[in-house]
This record gives sequence, structure tokens and C-alpha cells, in this order.
Amino acid sequence: MINLNCKVETPKSLNEVITLLSHANSKTKILAGGTDLVVGKIQGSKRFIDTETLIDINKIDELHKIEFIDGKIFIGAASTFSEIEENEIISKHLPILKKAVSTIGSLQIRNRATIAGNFVNNAPCADSVPALLVYDAELELMSANGTRNISLQKFLEAPYKTQLQRNEIVTKIIISTPNKNLKGDFYKLGRRRAVAISRITLALLCEIENNFIKDIKIASGAVTPIGKRFYELENFAKEKKIEKELLINLSQKIGEEILNITGLRWSSAYKLPVVQQMFYQLLNNIMINKNENKI
Repeated sequence: MINLNCKVETPKSLNEVITLLSHANSKTKILAGGTDLVVGKIQGSKRFIDTETLIDINKIDELHKIEFIDGKIFIGAASTFSEIEENEIISKHLPILKKAVSTIGSLQIRNRATIAGNFVNNAPCADSVPALLVYDAELELMSANGTRNISLQKFLEAPYKTQLQRNEIVTKIIISTPNKNLKGDFYKLGRRRAVAISRITLALLCEIENNFIKDIKIASGAVTPIGKRFYELENFAKEKKIEKELLINLSQKIGEEILNITGLRWSSAYKLPVVQQMFYQLLNNIMINKNENKI
């Protein structure tokens, strides 16, 4: 048994969590999967070392629910990656999210780590984030002051920093059912083929009509300081005729946007060409298979 030298609260309901958070200070943390917090605490991470109280939310069934209601998918914030990967609603409506979470860590990690913990931690390498971004994910946040909703992209501020307030908890992720004509894919590159921290992640959704791009959603992780949607590039691509020159141009532009965000870094020489090539391949594969596997 690991001794974290913390007081552990084990609320049985969301209302109890809200009450505990209303009295919380900066040394109180929410414990979900613990794959970041527990490891960080043991290793002396400055983000977790001064934690004195943990609010364990694992026994709250409401935070594990995955539901489809009135055209929207609701994912409980404490849903584990294994629960998401195995869920029929996710498999049917959000296949890119399913693919993204299936690449995370090992089976043991996926059995513990939670979807909200992944983006609340907001590490640049958070694998679920690009997929959630292309699905236009919205978050529900609760506190004693009430409930508020915010888009995931706005919620993410900087590496390891979000808009979550001290007295708030993320309760669910809300995603409107994607257009059935959107097709897409997810790509991840790590140092190894499995159990690897991401070096590059890309998520892409695209709708093609009469050989023109009707809609497109592009997001990256790891190559930018936080997960990012490329809205300007998406607007540029819309209504363009699909041809090889366009795919090359889009691939060049995503590299330029990333370089503008990050500046020239030691890793740019190998990361940017890989991002551009893989983005080209994702686009090309969607164009080739545009009449199959609609999602």
C-alpha cells in the first residue's frame, strides 16, 4: 500500500463532492484514475507534492455513465479509457475517440486512467484531446455556484493549465452526434509501438461532396504546447476541389502553422516533416476511401 501522506475523502455522491470542493484550498486535489497524480506525488512533482487532501470520485456511478440522449453523447468524467473503448455508443458514433484511447498506455493504465483526468492534467501528449477537439467536445463543470459549459478548446489554456477553478469539477463531456458523412482517422507516433508517450498525434474528420471538401476538422497534440484545432486551415480547405496539389498545400500549411506556434525547436527538423507526411497520408486515405466506412 502506497502512503501518499494525504487525507482521502471518499464521497458517495456528486453533491458530496461539490460540498467538499466548496471548502477546498489549493492543497486539495480530485483523485480519479491517479495515473498522473499518484505518480507525480511519489516523484515529488511540484504540481502535486504539496497535496494534503484527495477527493476520490471513483465510487460515484454518475461520473462513469456514457449515454446517448436527444442526439448527444454524454461521457461521465470519471469514465476510464477501457470503459470508453468498450462502449457501443462510442464505437458507433465516435470511432476516432475509440481509436485514440485504445493507443494510451497499457491495458492496466487504460483500466485506471480517466477521460477528464487526461485533459484536466493538460499535458501536451494527452492522446484523447485531438480526437475530442475534432468532435467539438463541450465540458460541463459544476461547483457550489452552479453549472457552466465550456468548449474543450477554450478550457485548455497552457501546458498543465486549464480554466478549471479550485471549487469546480468536470462532470461530463458532451458531444453532438457527428454528421454521418464525416470520415476520419487518428494517428499517433511514439518512441515505441506500445506503452509510449506520444511524440505526434493527429486527428482528422472530413466530409467530401462531389470531389470537393464540404467540411473538415483538424487537431493535433504533442507537436503543439497544448492540443489545438486548426480553424484557419480548415476554413482555407473548405470548398476546395480535391487534388494532389491541394493535399500537398494543406500539408505544407499545417507545418507552417505549427512552426508559427512553437518557433524553431531542436525537434522541429524531424517532427515537422513527419507531421506533414502523416497529415498528407491521412487526407489521401480519406479521399481514396471516400465511398466506404462513413462515420
